[in-house]
Amino acid sequence: MGSRSYFGSAVVPFRLVFIMWVVFTVEFVYGIDLSRFGLEPRTLRGVIGIFTAPMLHGNVMHLLSNTVPLLFLGGTLFFFYNRIGTIVFFRCYLLTDALVWVFGRGGFVHIGATGLIFGLAAFLISFGALRRDMMSILISIVVIILYGGIFYGGLMPTDPRVSVEMHLSGTVVGVATAFMLRNRKI
Repeated sequence: MGSRSYFGSAVVPFRLVFIMWVVFTVEFVYGIDLSRFGLEPRTLRGVIGIFTAPMLHGNVMHLLSNTVPLLFLGGTLFFFYNRIGTIVFFRCYLLTDALVWVFGRGGFVHIGATGLIFGLAAFLISFGALRRDMMSILISIVVIILYGGIFYGGLMPTDPRVSVEMHLSGTVVGVATAFMLRNRKI
C-alpha cells in the first residue's frame, strides 16, 4: 500500500459521485427530468441506461443514500485492492446494469447506483470469505457490520418503486467477480 491515501485511492468513486451530484443539480435547477435516460429493460431506448442509470436519482434522499456507501465501498475497494479495483468497479457498474436490462421488470425505469453498491458490498464480503487472508477477512467483517443489512432490506423490498433487480444483479455480479478474481494478486 505504501504511501497511498484512502482519499487518493478513491478517485473513481469520487468522480462518479461528483457526476451524480452534477446531474441531480442540473435536473433540480432547470426543472428537467432525466430519468428518461434510465434503464428500461429490453428496449432499445433503455440500452443507454446501462451506462447512465447509476448517475440518475429520483430525489435528494435517494442521492444521499447512494453517495455515502458508494464512497466508502469504492474507496475501500481501490485502497485495499488497487490492482483489481478497476476491474471490480466497472464489472459491478456495467454487468449489473446489463443483467437488469436483460432480466429486469419491463415497463419500469431503473435508476440509481444501488446495483453498483450491492455489487461492491457483495464483492468485498465474498472476497474475504474466498481468499481467507487476514486483511480480506477483516474488510469482509467491517463491510458486513456496516452494510450487511442492505441485503435483507434490498433483496426483499416492500416498496414497488425499488429496483430489486438492481440489488439482486449487483449481488450476483459482486459474488461472481470475487470468485473469478479470488486468486489474483491484489
